[in-house]
Amino acid sequence: MTPMAGPTTGPAPGRRVTPTGRLILPADADRADWLRARTYGIGSSDTPALLGVVKERTPTHVYLDKRGELPDDAGEPAFWGTIHEEPVARHWAMRNRSVIRRVGLVAHVDHPHRMTTLDRRVTECPLAEDGRIPCALEVKTRSAFKAARWHAGPPDDVLAQILHQISVCGYEHMHYAVLIGGNEYHQGVVRADQYADVTADIEAAVDRFWFDHVRAAVPPPLAGDGDALAAMFRRMHPTRAGAVDIDRHGDALDALADYERERTAEGAAKKAKATARARLLAVLGPAQQALIGGERAFSVEPTAGRPAVDLELLAERYPDAYAACVIAKPGERLDIAKTFKGI
Repeated sequence: MTPMAGPTTGPAPGRRVTPTGRLILPADADRADWLRARTYGIGSSDTPALLGVVKERTPTHVYLDKRGELPDDAGEPAFWGTIHEEPVARHWAMRNRSVIRRVGLVAHVDHPHRMTTLDRRVTECPLAEDGRIPCALEVKTRSAFKAARWHAGPPDDVLAQILHQISVCGYEHMHYAVLIGGNEYHQGVVRADQYADVTADIEAAVDRFWFDHVRAAVPPPLAGDGDALAAMFRRMHPTRAGAVDIDRHGDALDALADYERERTAEGAAKKAKATARARLLAVLGPAQQALIGGERAFSVEPTAGRPAVDLELLAERYPDAYAACVIAKPGERLDIAKTFKGI
């Protein structure tokens, strides 16, 4: 993959809006301008991927995004997060009798590649008697399936974002508010002095990635969740044609050998698992559970099953409904030539 010529200089910095941050773009800036400005540095939403604390994004995602090669596709979670940001922020302000303001894209005065889009700047901090401590508010919305991750404070990915924001803006602390599952609210505070070492590690990771990879046009090694990477490549190349010669591409040949080894092992493991399951069922006979020393070792439990549609029957009896509702989602599979199977 040949990277595009990425940006070398960022937009002109504006007025200082935090102790160490200058405004790059206001909160009401056009989305196209915001997307372009984000390529001039590493933002708070990029840091979890660089630190490896999220599955959905990897360092390769960040690199291609900064190089302008990744399509703009925020997805539905980001869309609903934006929709709910204002009411959650307003609730936090009312609950804490505070005053908040939208800000925009901010860059560090001395390290302009360290950037962040602040959700809200807090102009009257509820932790200070006179309200003059400069700080900000990070707003999140999360699935109900992730509620347990918030009981002891923000999860690692959100903590990484907040610490990056603290570093960029020069805050002593930041507040956060999260709406979980649409009806469960949590709030808290992250204090800079409790995470000084972690923040230093984040700053080092951001600087290293920016200068050693983005500015140097050197892609990082492929690492992270394989499914997330595969989905990214599908977005980048929705249609494919032609051929590429990999005779001398050692990494591709290694990857081909690794894929075949894991595919063969996966097939063998599935067969072994199915055989072991059959042996357990044979032991049970007509019984529903098996005991060892009077204690249940395993059992066969009924499942509710998943709703299924007989598409042939639907097409036969209700052709209009079939045509209106049934769609074929295109997919892809990796087809290894017979010559190279099992290499």
